[in-house]
Amino acid sequence: MSESDAKYKLAIVMPVRNEGKYLGQTLDQIYLQDFPMDKLEVVISEGGSTDRTREIAESYRNRFGSLKVLDNPRQLPSSGRNVGIKNSTAPYILILDGHTFIPSKNFLKDIVETFEKTKAQCLCRSQPLNPPDINEFEKSVAICRGSALGHKPGSEIYSDFEGEVDPTSSGAMYHRSVFEKIGYFDEHFDACEDVDFNYRVKLAGFKSYLSPKLRVFYYPRNSLQGLWRQMNRYGMGRFRFSRKHKKFTPVQWLAGFLTLMFFLMLVASFLSTPIFEVFKTITAFYILVVILFSLYLALKEKHLGCLLYGPLIFPTVHFGLGMGFLKAMFEYVSKRK
Repeated sequence: MSESDAKYKLAIVMPVRNEGKYLGQTLDQIYLQDFPMDKLEVVISEGGSTDRTREIAESYRNRFGSLKVLDNPRQLPSSGRNVGIKNSTAPYILILDGHTFIPSKNFLKDIVETFEKTKAQCLCRSQPLNPPDINEFEKSVAICRGSALGHKPGSEIYSDFEGEVDPTSSGAMYHRSVFEKIGYFDEHFDACEDVDFNYRVKLAGFKSYLSPKLRVFYYPRNSLQGLWRQMNRYGMGRFRFSRKHKKFTPVQWLAGFLTLMFFLMLVASFLSTPIFEVFKTITAFYILVVILFSLYLALKEKHLGCLLYGPLIFPTVHFGLGMGFLKAMFEYVSKRK
């Protein structure tokens, strides 16, 4: 079937689990778009939520006939994406999480127009963590995560650049032919499945294009516990990505190495006074750097929360990522024995 014969022009695939807080708002922003709804299909793959996510999704299915609510029994984002893609038919596919804020009513129209104008097979987007309705702590997480000390350098997810890019960190929209050529998302990944898939897009030589028109906002984690779990999953996913592609990822390997060294020195410091002195000095230096950088962000962004919460947010990001990376590495080593 050719693109011109397809009933739908654009498919939105939404893998969700426990997204009851934001899903209704995200769906409202989809259905208020300046886009012909008879050319849009929305496929929600629901991963056994324990909140009202399923109920909210079903209520929208009753209002919009093109919306499907399907089960995602594996409960992984990767498997949820695959369920949605395989049960959609449109030539253009947008992957969208349930905790997304869409700032433009032309978002869907801009996706299709950018595909057709650039002839790209993959479109990329920035996705900063500062939607308009977040609290002081969440805004502090957004600012810290968007800084040099809180995020991988060189990523496009905070960029305003327009043009062809490496899609690894920011690809989110695909022509269906991409899946026909390189397959689907790897369901061995619980996190970073998008990084793995986009890296395969890059290796396959597909044209990838980033446009500020396609920007969406993600909601940051609203607690240190939630941020820790997120970073832990990212760390595990990054190790699996590194192992699968035999690709050295310096930031993640450094986070894992420094985390391991920190805890080894912590243990050794109880046995040796000289090691304790070195450990104390290194720890004090790290704390000083974090506090000074938090102060810098508070002054730069005129947001006092960075100074109040930054000294907690940065260690959560660094050690959460490092611990996740080490956990996946130790699991891999133990399975090989």
